[in-house]
Amino acid sequence: MLKILVTNDDGVKAKGIGALTELMRPYGQVTVVAPFEAQSGMSAALTIGKPLRLTELKSEENLKIYACSGTPADCVKMAMNQIFSEQAPDLLVSGINHGSNASIASLYSGTLGAAAEGTVYGIPSIGFSLCSHNPNADFSGAIHYAKIIIDNFLKNPVSPNTFLNVNFPSIPKEDILGIKFSHQGKGQWIKEFEERRDPYGFNYYWMTGEFFNQEPEDTLADHNLINKNYVSIVPHKIDTTDYLEIGRLENLWSIK
Repeated sequence: MLKILVTNDDGVKAKGIGALTELMRPYGQVTVVAPFEAQSGMSAALTIGKPLRLTELKSEENLKIYACSGTPADCVKMAMNQIFSEQAPDLLVSGINHGSNASIASLYSGTLGAAAEGTVYGIPSIGFSLCSHNPNADFSGAIHYAKIIIDNFLKNPVSPNTFLNVNFPSIPKEDILGIKFSHQGKGQWIKEFEERRDPYGFNYYWMTGEFFNQEPEDTLADHNLINKNYVSIVPHKIDTTDYLEIGRLENLWSIK
């Protein structure tokens, strides 16, 4: 029976992690370790200089649920040190995130930070995201296609030091056109902060932002595929070294 670790960045009570947990239960023994509260945008951040707490919320046959006071990456580390210290899980799934983690969002994502941390521990890992911030979003289409992806993943897992970033369009299942492998799209956030004034007359800033698509014609960019009603899968590497750039700069720079 598979040992499966489930985590997220929206918090242990989010609808998305509940849907993912139920999807994974037929596959084996499921252990959920997720943040007490939402930890979006934390990437692979770790808690340093203050204590972490791990609280068991549920224990039943083949399902245990814990809440951790730290970040998504903290949750994985806590699971590996306190729960899976004798034997690593066979699979880590993170999500299902409320909101897209395509394009540049993958850089900031706590969902993917947890998947990356699992990969560092040698666990085959996937991050799942639904392109909707609605806390009561419909996950039925995402669950349908996530099962297809997991079944294929278990038969043919990723290479070492690689994890998958999966994004689902937030549309009815029958309107999704299929699944496509893709690459991280180019884009950036603009007009990122809205200036406001508090009751005492002081200015403060609230993060909002608009996404600027830098390659609208690229048919294989993940964010463009999602907009065309496809599920996108991007394999990400832990090693982010640009090996071609090493050679180029070595030839140009005067260094010893």
